[in-house]
Amino acid sequence: MKIAELRNFHAGSQNATAMRGTDAQDVAVNDARPHWQRFLRRYLAAGAAVVFVLLLVWLANAWSDSRNQLFAERIKVVQVTRGTFVRDVAGQGTVIAAISPTMFAVAPGSIAYHVRPGDAVKKGQKLATLDSPALRNDYDKERATFDGMTASLARQEIEIRRQILASKQKADLADVTIHAAERELKRSEDAWQKKVISERDYQRAVDDVSTAKLNFEQARDNATLERDSLALDLRTQRLQHDRQAFVVENLKRRVDELTVTSPVDGMVANLAQAEKASLPESAPLLTVVDLSAFEIEFQVAETYAREIKPGMNAEITLDGKRHAGIVTSISPEVRQSQVTGRVKFAGAQPPGLRQNQRASARIVLDERADVLKFERGSFVDEATTAMYVVRNDRAIRTPVQLGSASVSEIEVIRGLNAGDRVIVSDMRDSGDAPELAIVD
Repeated sequence: MKIAELRNFHAGSQNATAMRGTDAQDVAVNDARPHWQRFLRRYLAAGAAVVFVLLLVWLANAWSDSRNQLFAERIKVVQVTRGTFVRDVAGQGTVIAAISPTMFAVAPGSIAYHVRPGDAVKKGQKLATLDSPALRNDYDKERATFDGMTASLARQEIEIRRQILASKQKADLADVTIHAAERELKRSEDAWQKKVISERDYQRAVDDVSTAKLNFEQARDNATLERDSLALDLRTQRLQHDRQAFVVENLKRRVDELTVTSPVDGMVANLAQAEKASLPESAPLLTVVDLSAFEIEFQVAETYAREIKPGMNAEITLDGKRHAGIVTSISPEVRQSQVTGRVKFAGAQPPGLRQNQRASARIVLDERADVLKFERGSFVDEATTAMYVVRNDRAIRTPVQLGSASVSEIEVIRGLNAGDRVIVSDMRDSGDAPELAIVD
C-alpha cells in the first residue's frame, strides 16, 4: 500500500463508527459497612507493623546483652587465698637405667659371645671373648724385652759394684802409699839428723809424702765421682726398666680385658656385633643394664634450665604413686626448646620398674610463706594484666599484676585481695568488656 492511500484511509477512519469497549460490563459497588469498620483494618495493619518493629528492636537488644553475659556452668571461678607458695615445674620423662655400661673392644680382633640379650648376669661373669693375635704378639714381644732389660739391669748392677770396688782399691792403695812414704820420711829425718844421708835424699822423702797424699786425695775424689756416675747410670737403667714394666703391665691388662666380664649385676641389654665378627679397636661389644639403679630422665622448657640445679628436691609420679626424688643433673644443651635432666629416687627404689616406663617429675624451685595466690588456670600466666573478679552476679574486669607461677598456682602481686573470686577460664571472647553479667 502506498503512503497516499494510507493517508486517505486514516482520514476516512475518523468518520467511521467508534470501537466498543468494556464499559458496559463494569458494575459500581457501594460499601455498606460502617465508617469505623473500614478504618479498623488499616489500624490493625499499622499496629502489627509497629509490634513487628518493636520485636526486632527487642531481639537486637537481647542479642547485644547476650554478648555481655556469662553462663555460670561454662566458667571456672577460684578464690584468692594467702598461704605457702611452692614454685615448681613439672616435666614428662621415662625410666632409664642409671648404670648401663657398654663394653668396647680393647684391640682389633674377632668376638665370641657367651650370653644373649635378656640374660641375667652377675658382676664378674664372663660375657664374651675377644681374640686379638696382634695384641697378644705385642704383649709377648714387650715382655721378652722386659725380661732382657731385667737381666741387663742385673748385669749393670754387678758391673757397677765391680767398678766401685776397683775405685775403692785405688784409694786404699794410695792411702797405703801415704803410710809408707811417712815411715820413709821418718827414717830420713833420723838419718838427716845424724848426717847419714844427704839433704837431697831427705827432701826427696818429704816430696814422696806429699806426692802420696796428693795421689790419695785424687784417687778418693775419682772414686766418689765414679760412684756417683755409676749410680746415675744405674738409675737411668732402672727407669728404662720401670718404663718397660709399665708397658708390659698395660699390655697384660689389655690382654686380660680380651675376656669381657660384667661390671655390675644386671641384665644383658643388647649385643652390638654379630658372632665371630671381625672388629676394629674401640668397637662396641654389648651393654649391661643395672636393674637395681634406675633414674627418671625428664624434659622441661628451656626457660627453667637456669633455675634447676643438681640437689634440688623433686617428686616422681609412677603409676599414680608419688615418690621423693633428688635432681642429679641438668643438661646444658637445648634441643627443640627442651632441656633434659635426671632425677634419682631419694629413698628405696620402688619394685617392678621397667626400662622406658613413662613417668613424670616435679621439681621444687622455690617455697615462700604468706603469699597471696590462687589456683592457676590454663589461660592465666605471668603475662596476664587483667582478670574478671566475681561480685554477686557480675564479673568486673580488674587490672592485676601476677608474679611467679607454679604447676597449679600463681602468685598475686597487686590488684586482688584475699577472698576475691576470680575467673580463670578462657575470656578471650569477652572483648575486654568492663563488666559482664553471670546467668545460670
